[in-house]
Amino acid sequence: MIDRFLADEWKIIEEGFQPETNRFSESIFTLGNEHMGLRGFFEEHYSGDSLPGIYTAGIYYPDKTKVGWWKIGYPEFFAKIINSPNWLGIDVEINGIRLDLAKERFRAFRRELDLKNAKLTRTFIWMGADGQEIAFSFSRFLSMAQKNLACISLRINPVNFRGTVTLLPYLNGDVRNEDANFNEKFWTEVNQKINEDAACLTMATKKTNFLVTTAMSTKILTAKNSIKSTIVAKPEFVGYRFDLSVQPGQEIELQKYVAVCTSRDFSQAVLEETALAKLNSALAKGYERLYAEHRREMERKWSDCDVEIRGDLRAQQGIRYCIFQLLQTYTGADARLNIGPKGFSGEKYGGVVYWDTEAFCFPFYLYTNAETARNLLFYRYRHLEKAKENAAKLGLKGALYPMVTIDGQECHNEWEITFEEIHRNAAIAYAIYNYTKYTGNPGYLHKYGIEVLVEISRFWADRVTYNPRKDRYMILGVTGPNEYENNVNNNWYTNTMAAWTLEYTLETLAEIKEQQGKEYRNLLARHQLTVEELKKWREIMEKMYYPYVEELGIFEQNDLYMDKEQVLVRDLSPAELPLNKHWSWDRILRSCFIKQADVIQGLYFFPERYDPETIRKNFDFYEPRTVHESSLSPAIHSIVASRIGYKEKAYELYLRTARLDLDNYNDDTDEGIHLTSMAGSWAAIVEGFAGLLIKNA
Repeated sequence: MIDRFLADEWKIIEEGFQPETNRFSESIFTLGNEHMGLRGFFEEHYSGDSLPGIYTAGIYYPDKTKVGWWKIGYPEFFAKIINSPNWLGIDVEINGIRLDLAKERFRAFRRELDLKNAKLTRTFIWMGADGQEIAFSFSRFLSMAQKNLACISLRINPVNFRGTVTLLPYLNGDVRNEDANFNEKFWTEVNQKINEDAACLTMATKKTNFLVTTAMSTKILTAKNSIKSTIVAKPEFVGYRFDLSVQPGQEIELQKYVAVCTSRDFSQAVLEETALAKLNSALAKGYERLYAEHRREMERKWSDCDVEIRGDLRAQQGIRYCIFQLLQTYTGADARLNIGPKGFSGEKYGGVVYWDTEAFCFPFYLYTNAETARNLLFYRYRHLEKAKENAAKLGLKGALYPMVTIDGQECHNEWEITFEEIHRNAAIAYAIYNYTKYTGNPGYLHKYGIEVLVEISRFWADRVTYNPRKDRYMILGVTGPNEYENNVNNNWYTNTMAAWTLEYTLETLAEIKEQQGKEYRNLLARHQLTVEELKKWREIMEKMYYPYVEELGIFEQNDLYMDKEQVLVRDLSPAELPLNKHWSWDRILRSCFIKQADVIQGLYFFPERYDPETIRKNFDFYEPRTVHESSLSPAIHSIVASRIGYKEKAYELYLRTARLDLDNYNDDTDEGIHLTSMAGSWAAIVEGFAGLLIKNA
């Protein structure tokens, strides 16, 4: 755990620089505006440990799969939102020496993320060998009002310095991903232009051939300093070199305006023209006006979803940081996009879509803007044919939505997840149910959602195994939400969600039959659904097998779970946690320890189906065995704890989820923030403490 930031209800403030945890801080200070985002790395050159990362939504590369043993059904690539051309850079030289905080002396280092206004500011005072000092202040924002635009400001105050300061704002297309499977470069240059007024760089992704044009202009605001300006152009790089003669008291401000346009949104034929037009418009407005527009848009967004907590400043700071990152990453403005588990904060998970969206993020968007939630449903609807292809690759009927995707194709290559963590299908069905229940409007369900439900149900019906000895249907060889058990039989959560999906699909078909007879007949014909198939679904639903521990009155997480040595988390040495960084995978799989909510996940989804005593017994058994080493775990446990009256436990778990990244509980925030768990933090308040529950809609 890291206690780094000052407590403030609207700001994340870091005082002092610790290079050994710089990547952690870079993740925390991530900014975005749904169209693009970047980690909190420095504008100027830094030779210390850092992960520079700028990401453009929807711009991905199919990195060829790298495995030791290829298995039938493996995807051929892992799609990833790739590191995009660097438009942030502003190199600085002081009397010809490149400024580098890994090598130079400095003091009063401070980073401040203004959550209310979505602006990052960094200040420090450079200290020369002869006692001279220069105060630097960098600030940046990505416009929420005009999402192709970003603005950077560098203010320089030569406190007692007399000499030459050189500034080099640039665009650089020579970027790479640390996680490239074969150390491959993903970009090639298409074109560059530069004159005294503007610079423009167009790069193309290999294979996918996305074009990204970045345009840049600068303004230097100073009344007295003499400036020598030079154009810099070389392969994949354009910029300006400004040599300034400075004296004490003569402040300088460099403003850098950036426009980023992609071929996802504009015709390739007019891409550069469009980027330059947006840039010129931004220049005409100026920095302060652009910032004012951006602030107004942030104010509007906060008015829809802010949560106010009185009496606990750290809790308040935690939830606002979570909401802030959700707003920065996805607002539903582009229905082709979805939510990556790390947002714009790093390369891990590739910025692509997991089941996290429906299982954890969906309530936040549903309860704050149902239209945004509807866009998330349509994202899956548009990928239905790909989901059917994914199932067919495994020799199964129906639709299997991918564990990881950007275009509907499965691109995850760990067998125990790709082939076995099939409960992801049910989360999509549950999101359709949740949306319909909340809005009270069956329009989406009857026209679009039923198409998805039918094919998911068809998959479940083909995936089950009938056990004649027990006259029960079972689901064998799966991984449940608890990824610390792989290849198990009859995961209670998976079986429960599969049977429920069949039930919900049959109920919906009955509604459509009663209300829209003609459409019902068309639906049967379109999917070639027969009476026999529907009867089979009902039989599976009614005869699904559920592991149960009679003597404890709890659902068994999966077959043989109770055969494991039963040890509680409190019996572990703190030095052994997190387990995934101290234990072998073999030891983890043989243990009873649970990574995240599994049985508890099902009880969270369907509190109305189980009496409070049943929920309490299962919580009392499973939570003490849960190490919460998935970021998705504490929020769900907090909500269930609230529902059964465990207020102190609920609050303890809420603080863990709300401050998971700020305090680095899982010792992995250096790889990026845990965006999807942040939505769970919001739900822990709204569905947990506030008790929001939709009934009889």
